[in-house]
Amino acid sequence: MDLESMKQFELDVRMLRRRGWIEQDELEKRLAELPDVADKAAPVEAEPPSGEL
Repeated sequence: MDLESMKQFELDVRMLRRRGWIEQDELEKRLAELPDVADKAAPVEAEPPSGEL
């Protein structure tokens, strides 16, 4: 894989489990740089209870 392909996997949860994949301070820095997308979240609507199991 080339460098650009590897960049997309940097913060992948599966790759973060690998020992030596990314240093903790680098991970914290990268996570802090991520944009806030809270305004894109939709509210979760609860379904009314049906009374049946």
